[in-house]
Parts: sequence; structure tokens; C-alpha cells
Amino acid sequence: MQDVKEKGAAQGGLRERKKRATRAALAEAAVRLAAEHGAEKVTVEAISAAAGVSVRTFFNYFDTRDDAFVVIDADAGARIRRSVREAPAALSPLEALRDAMAAELAEAEQQHELWRLHAQVLHAAPHLLVRTLGAHLADETGLAEAVAARIRAGGPATAEPASASASDEERRGALDLYPRLLAGVASTAVRTSVEHWCARPEEAAFLDVFQEVFALLAAGLPAPPA
Repeated sequence: MQDVKEKGAAQGGLRERKKRATRAALAEAAVRLAAEHGAEKVTVEAISAAAGVSVRTFFNYFDTRDDAFVVIDADAGARIRRSVREAPAALSPLEALRDAMAAELAEAEQQHELWRLHAQVLHAAPHLLVRTLGAHLADETGLAEAVAARIRAGGPATAEPASASASDEERRGALDLYPRLLAGVASTAVRTSVEHWCARPEEAAFLDVFQEVFALLAAGLPAPPA
């Protein structure tokens, strides 16, 4: 029975990897075609052909053509939220976020060209840029909810605990505010890391820049020496 369960889990994992690879191939094909021809001239048929799948398969992953341009990896947010909720209890929320995001960005250096093309496509098509910003804000809201769930479940917070005399309203206010602030700060930290590394990739590996940014956050953003 154990062998059957393990085989089923392995097959499930393989299916998920194949689905993730197909979605990534479609998104990459869409971005590359849009960078070359302009997003408005790219069809679902062209994207599907470039990715080596059928149009029917395309619509298994995206509701509309524009969805393929909006977020390169639409499942990344869900994986990060799950990692935050499941991280070891000894980690602070900031550490749990850092580790979850680092795992997603482990292959960032191989994605450099695609990120550059994606930014180019978005800036050439304002309606896609607006949709992408909306998707990022939705991800940020979901991330804040994951942080809040982690704290409610007993995970430690980076902030000082509320005093025994603090009112219930104050504690509820802190629990509402802290996750939103942490999610926003972490998202900004990722964007800052990407932009800094993309501007000077020869100076350091991306994950080294990423870890430095989060170390500065953990230290309370001390001013650098003059």
C-alpha cells in the first residue's frame, strides 16, 4: 500500500511539473512574440504554435490572450503563500517570507533576458502594465493573509509582542497592519533586488543581492556609513 501511495505522489508531482512547464512555455512564447511584433499583433494561435501545443491547451491555462502576457509564472504566488504558512515555527515572518521568495527566485539569473523582454512588452502596452500591477497587488494581499494566518497559528512575529495591558482592539489592529506592511515591504524588496541586479549583474550573484536586501530589512534599515 505504501508503494502505491508513493507512486501516486510521484505521478502527481510529475503532472504538476509538466503543467508548470507548459504554462511557462506559453508565457515565454507570448512575451518573446510580443517583444518582436508588438502584443497587439500576437495571436493565441501563434503563441500556441511557438510553445508546441494546441490552442485548446492554451485555454487550459489562460482565459484570454492577454493573460499570457500579464504574469510569467501565475502559480508562484500560491507556492510562496504555502511556503510561508508551512515554514518552521522558529522562523520569524520576515525570515519565512525571505526563504519562500528565495526558493522561487533560485533561477533568477537564467530568467534575466525574459524579465527584460517582459518589462519591454508591458511598457509598450499600458493596458497590460495596468493588469500586471493589479495582479501584483492581488498577490500582495494574498501574501499578507498568509502572514496573518501564520501569526495566528502561533508563528513568531518580528515585531515586539503586545504588552499584557494592550487592549484587544490594539492587538487586532497590529495583527491587521503588520502582515500588510510586511507583504508590501517584502514585495518592494524583491523588486529592488531585481532592478539593482539587472543594472549591474557583473557585481554580484542575484541571490547575494537578494539576501543583502533582506538583511538590511531585518536590521531595521540602518543608514550606510558615509
